[in-house]
Amino acid sequence: MPELPEVETVRRGLAPAMEGAEIVRLELRRGDLRFPFPLEFAASVAGRRVVSLSRRAKYLLIDLDNGMTVIAHLGMSGSFRIEADIAAVTPGDFHHPRSKNEAHDHVIFHLTRNGEQSRIVYNDPRRFGFMDIVVRSEMASHPFFRDLGPEPTGNALSAPDLAKRFAGKAQPLKSALLDQKMIAGLGNIYVCEALWRAHLSPLRASGTLVTKTGKPREKLVLLVASIREVIADAIAAGGSSLRDHIQTDGSLGYFQHSFSVYDQEGAACRTPGCGGTVGRIVQAGRSTFYCATCQK
Repeated sequence: MPELPEVETVRRGLAPAMEGAEIVRLELRRGDLRFPFPLEFAASVAGRRVVSLSRRAKYLLIDLDNGMTVIAHLGMSGSFRIEADIAAVTPGDFHHPRSKNEAHDHVIFHLTRNGEQSRIVYNDPRRFGFMDIVVRSEMASHPFFRDLGPEPTGNALSAPDLAKRFAGKAQPLKSALLDQKMIAGLGNIYVCEALWRAHLSPLRASGTLVTKTGKPREKLVLLVASIREVIADAIAAGGSSLRDHIQTDGSLGYFQHSFSVYDQEGAACRTPGCGGTVGRIVQAGRSTFYCATCQK
């Protein structure tokens, strides 16, 4: 499933094509994806102008000029591509190409801006993605968002805040960081990478990073900094470019080639002077990659 940096990459790729454009027509080629489309979905966005594109956790948000917001989630295999009147723009040499089979084109935004026509096509072979539309001012109370923790890219994420969430918890760090109520948008890849950077074991109890008085220990301060850094690096590199992800212009990012522990089982640990080897364990049914020598 695309993680936060992938979704942010998609947002940045779509923004120049969508912001300021009018949605002439929303074409729905089926009645549902993971969930049924909202009633009157196509009619409610037709004729509206796209004010801005934003993101919350792994959700792409398309803000319209009438105070409504389209929510889009990519699921396991969803992607957007931008098509102009002549042809789709898909440059690049792809390591893991995304589906361009038109049989899986389920949603098409027909746009116009300054007399120029374009289409934003949502393709999803597995149909695990979904779309909804909500009143922007009521979004904080929506079931998708009301329990989400702070963004790992904003000032809301801090060591003192995380200390309050971790205090007294025996839950392993890996599981705690994947809990969207703790931090919004973190996924398996970047949790593994952040824990490696902070030299923390994924098996360590999250409460051990908090003092008896509820203050963050030095390791928790380092963990917060590591989370920020790994997400920033991934966004700058254009996402992790895993099997089912491409940028909206068709090109792939290259952050996957600099993973330090994720999917590196058996490789030498990159921590200077460590001498350990990256291992793999399974936590809650998901692979965890870490170095038992330097991550404590």
